[in-house]
Amino acid sequence: MFNSFLKRSLLAVCIANPFFYCSSALAEAKAESTEPVMQVTDIRVKGLYRVTKGAVLLAMPIQVGDTVTKDDISVSLKKIYATHNFDAVDAYINEDGVLTIDVKERPTIVNLTFAGNDAIKTEQITEIITSQGVKVGETLNVIKLKELEASLEDYYHSMGRYQAKVNTILVYLPRNRVDVKFNFVEGVNAKIEQINIVGNRVFPEEKLLGQFELRDSVPWWNFIASRNFYSQRFNGDLETLRSYYMNRGYVRFNVESTRVEVTPDRKGVYVSIAVKEGEQYKLNNFRVIGETYGHSEEMERIIPLEKGDIYNAAQVSHTEEILANYMGKYGYAYTKVRAITDVDDENRIVNVNFHVEPGRRIYVSNVRIVGNSITIDEVIRREIRQMDGTWLSNEAINVSKNRLNQLGFFDSVEVEPKKTGMDPDSVELVTTVKERPTGSIKAGVGFGTETGLTLNGEISQDNFMGYGGKATLAVNTNKYDRKVELSYDEPYFTIDGVSLGENIFYEKFEAGDANLVDYTNIRWGGGLNIGYPLNENNYIRYGLTYINNKLSQTNSFVQIQKFWDMYADNSTTNHVVFQNYVGSITYVRNYLDRGAFPTDGNKQWTNLSVAVPGSDTQYYKASADTTHFWPIDKEHNYIVNFRAMAGYGNGYGRKHGFEQVLPFFENFYLGGDEWLRGFKYNSVGPRALYDYTLLGNNGVVATRDVVGGNAMVAGSLQLVVPTPFASEGYDTKLRTTLFVDAGSLWDTTFDKDYVKQCLGNCEYMYDFSDPDNFRVSYGMSLVWMSPMGPIGFTLANPIKKKKGDRTEFFSFTLGRTF
Repeated sequence: MFNSFLKRSLLAVCIANPFFYCSSALAEAKAESTEPVMQVTDIRVKGLYRVTKGAVLLAMPIQVGDTVTKDDISVSLKKIYATHNFDAVDAYINEDGVLTIDVKERPTIVNLTFAGNDAIKTEQITEIITSQGVKVGETLNVIKLKELEASLEDYYHSMGRYQAKVNTILVYLPRNRVDVKFNFVEGVNAKIEQINIVGNRVFPEEKLLGQFELRDSVPWWNFIASRNFYSQRFNGDLETLRSYYMNRGYVRFNVESTRVEVTPDRKGVYVSIAVKEGEQYKLNNFRVIGETYGHSEEMERIIPLEKGDIYNAAQVSHTEEILANYMGKYGYAYTKVRAITDVDDENRIVNVNFHVEPGRRIYVSNVRIVGNSITIDEVIRREIRQMDGTWLSNEAINVSKNRLNQLGFFDSVEVEPKKTGMDPDSVELVTTVKERPTGSIKAGVGFGTETGLTLNGEISQDNFMGYGGKATLAVNTNKYDRKVELSYDEPYFTIDGVSLGENIFYEKFEAGDANLVDYTNIRWGGGLNIGYPLNENNYIRYGLTYINNKLSQTNSFVQIQKFWDMYADNSTTNHVVFQNYVGSITYVRNYLDRGAFPTDGNKQWTNLSVAVPGSDTQYYKASADTTHFWPIDKEHNYIVNFRAMAGYGNGYGRKHGFEQVLPFFENFYLGGDEWLRGFKYNSVGPRALYDYTLLGNNGVVATRDVVGGNAMVAGSLQLVVPTPFASEGYDTKLRTTLFVDAGSLWDTTFDKDYVKQCLGNCEYMYDFSDPDNFRVSYGMSLVWMSPMGPIGFTLANPIKKKKGDRTEFFSFTLGRTF
């Protein structure tokens, strides 16, 4: 009896503790296993709390009425233990045939907590451990917890945190429950002490390391490189290194080995990379093979490769895309193109066959639009170049997505073909948009060192009533300017994309109250414009505007005396009215990837405005504007932006014997948030001069009052950087930029002799006809497309300025969306 009990106990210990050495005990039990024990008359289970008896009976192969051996009982215990519900399982059978299963249930996890994890988000850790079966409501598995600790530490090590430690604390609660607490000691990121590349003979090590994101030293200007070691980034740098060589003809290049050595304090690493460069190869022949349905010759003509060029793997990959997109235009949207290279090592040349697998020809059964609650379907559908019932075209899909992004109505746009399940040759084109607020009530506030506080406001709706038109009511008011303008633009006046716009305006400008030249201009009018699309990215617009200027002047300054003598009515000293009919032509070329916060592409804008014959004044103004975006990294977190503009205006024809000039109230101005930040709005450029006599000498006295000029240039170089402390997903709502602005405004008709004739305030005087009088500023701006509307902040510091310039070191704008 004692021996039987001992064998039974050892068997239970072996099952509950699989790492215990039990071979001798089980061997003895096996020797007697061939002898029947007895018939099972009943099965009882002890120690159950959460698990039902039925679950236990279902797991074991023994049933009431079976005649069992010790082996049968052993197998049943193992199967019960394999359910992972129990820490220990025991069994014994008495003389009456009653089989008793004695179990110790594993506690149930009722809570998971995490402490000390800053580098890895709690959500990410929860996802990892849940995928391993450790979650609230499941039973506790201590062995699995230990495995998770090791896995999480390995994950930290892949991030370069070799000091990281992870341990779990179990807090047992009544009713067989347990809290599991994960404690993290993350340590510091291991810094790269040194990176060595060995085996390179063609390119110097510094040139190769310059391609890496990970560096052993980081220049102050490099915003992307990092000394923190990450395994994923290191693997990415190795791929970059391979691409660098492959794109320069070294088709046999190989990374022979890598070694990462951790310093004893686990705070630094030394990285060694052994490479074999091989020889440089040239491209020899290339051709298109496979099924092209008669398009082979045309496809070979569009291949952007030349025989004899240095082999370039990136260009070969790009050619694969070009050929696949070409077939996509004919409905073969899932075309696969694979470049098959034949390397001739003896002659160091590469022959490339582009193998085309067009797949099935697919047509679009219908276009479905999802996510638009404000914008009507028609506004979206008219931008989509893929029609119902036509062959699926990758080119049309890409153009459609780009056009929808350029509208500026949406935070995100996805255009995806999806199988309908009914016809293998058809797809449904699902266009999913996430709308952004397009209506706003804006308030602008500025503070300058000289000018103090200014206010302006505007009500606008870029997607009026969801029909895609833009309606604007702009109100600008301060101590010297009151302006109201109402405008509406309908981008699809016709179904062909012909647009129609109209506007009316009223403005009263008290220049004297603005510390500018002393005059008042009451200006009102209205206009119409009509636009025509030349193609998907080019647009031209024609306009005609009536402008009534009622100008009164009490103190004429020198620069406009010629203009005043030409136009003033001697019988009316209080005011002069100018009625002008201004025709305009505008050309727009837009290749930006989206309308709001672009990350890639470029846009150009040119305009010519002419006061046509029959107007009271005859003049013309020409201006041009260009902007370019170049993403530095693949994620478009860092973007270089360059903007530039230029303008020139003058009069044409003669009046009263004088050659006509550009009216001074049509001058260009410079300064403000749009161009040349850090300088007050419209505050840069030529200043007003007044006739003055001193001790019998006739001359002029200079002032700080700005009169503008007839020529200008301006530019801005910006670096878009990730916004500090911003959450993920805010790339379409938040933008931070570092900038350098420069600009110059001058008057080509200015008489240089006035510089010599200056009798007073000469520190404000310089050659106003010289275009080399640049102002320069630098700073930082932040724009947030918040739920309450656009909010912008600018900090700017002028570093090149003229005496008397009005500066503005801080400005911000506020908005409310409706």
